[in-house]
Amino acid sequence: MTFPADLKYTKEHEWVRVEGDFAYVGITDFAQSELGDLVYVEVETVGEVVKSGEVFGTVEAVKTTSDLYMPVTGEVVEFNEAISEAGGDNPALINTDPYGEGWIIKIKLSNPDELSSLLDTNAYSALVH
Repeated sequence: MTFPADLKYTKEHEWVRVEGDFAYVGITDFAQSELGDLVYVEVETVGEVVKSGEVFGTVEAVKTTSDLYMPVTGEVVEFNEAISEAGGDNPALINTDPYGEGWIIKIKLSNPDELSSLLDTNAYSALVH
């Protein structure tokens, strides 16, 4: 399992990658391996400001559904077309490339200072091992 050093992590197993005023959010390699094969991702918060810790969507695997929690406050500006039912309909990208093509949402950061409350690679690795 990998945990890239350029990301920040939550205890709920989301990751965030900052690019300027925006950030990409997805679930970790650990989370996707625990869930198993993902079959559906739902995000109905595009265009909304979602606060840190609030649910922004759900992922559905063969045997379970899990909420997705916002790591930092921000406006959801995009849902990854490649994994959405209306787009590429390929949620398995999260299983095969959780930190790359399997990102879930893009957000406009409201309060970048919140990033300091997230886990770094070492802390997240210690959490899951």
